[in-house]
Amino acid sequence: MWLVIVLALVAVAVVGVGAYLVLDRRSAGGPELEPPPARRDVPSARPVEEVVGPPEDGEMEAVAEPVIEEVPSVDAAPEEPRRRPTFRERLAKARVAFSGILGRSKIDQDAWDDLEEALIRADVGIGPTTRLLDDLRARVDAEGLETGDQLVEALKAEMKARLAVDDRSLHLDEGKTNVWLFVGVNGVGKTTTIGKLGKRQVDAGHTVMMAAGDTFRAAAAEQLETWSGRAGADLVRGAEGADPSAIIFDAIQSAAAKGADLVLADTAGRLHTKTNLMEELSKVRRVAGKEPGHVTEVLLVLDATTGQNGLVQARQFTEAVEVTGVVLTKLDGSAKGGIVFAIHAELGIPVKLVGLGESVEDLIDFDPDEFVDALFEG
Repeated sequence: MWLVIVLALVAVAVVGVGAYLVLDRRSAGGPELEPPPARRDVPSARPVEEVVGPPEDGEMEAVAEPVIEEVPSVDAAPEEPRRRPTFRERLAKARVAFSGILGRSKIDQDAWDDLEEALIRADVGIGPTTRLLDDLRARVDAEGLETGDQLVEALKAEMKARLAVDDRSLHLDEGKTNVWLFVGVNGVGKTTTIGKLGKRQVDAGHTVMMAAGDTFRAAAAEQLETWSGRAGADLVRGAEGADPSAIIFDAIQSAAAKGADLVLADTAGRLHTKTNLMEELSKVRRVAGKEPGHVTEVLLVLDATTGQNGLVQARQFTEAVEVTGVVLTKLDGSAKGGIVFAIHAELGIPVKLVGLGESVEDLIDFDPDEFVDALFEG
């Protein structure tokens, strides 16, 4: 009995001492036995502006402005101007046709046969190829050439001589409202060429007006409007299906009134075999030459991948509008670069510009020496 009472008194004493220790720790500022987890404020990505309505008494309460931590700005490095592409970089497909000629130890009949095949595959054309090889054979005999490498060097010299012309420049007469008319079949890239060339001319200091003379393709005017914005040029356009001659004439009048020195005139793509459409193009050319218009270039835009068909197009368009130069597009994607020689040999029309890609910088002046070298050098 006494043992039970003693144990009960000990238990009461232990509980009392424990309670006293807990109260003593709290009063001394010690930590609680099971403190609640501390709240962590997660910073937001950006300050959220809180909308606070006016108080009921009509006076606006002052709201503390959010504190925004400023991050030191890092100035982006200025974009470097894009490097002009080279023929050597972009003529890999065309170069394949001539790769089998180099490295031969002697100039035998097989070498001549392979060279003839390569020229025809590159779309130089039967006639130009025959004349080129006849002159090359005479040169090999006269100079005593013996190896494939010597044959290639002689071929390059003959090609460069055939492509040599006194002037490949795009003509602008000072003090005139110059007009450059762009013609060609559908899908060759006339509108894109105008946009790229317009940007280049604006950068060169000319005041450019673009004329959306392609009124038959639904998106042509919109496409040219986009390019005119990029180039910093003005644009004159009309309703779909309107007379292209009237639109181009209005653009010339507007350019003259504003003092613009260059009008780039787009025309609808048309098949060179359609007589009525070619006659319409002749009318466009006549109207563009009326005062104050001064036509200094009629540029035929050809797709290099069409090969010999491009020569047929060039002949028909030249008869209709007196083409002054060729713009050869998509040359980087073609194995038929020999069309350059065919056009020059058959029609005497100089290739003035070539397209080697999609960007503005990829429309470049045609350099015959660089072009010929790129056909053979990897």
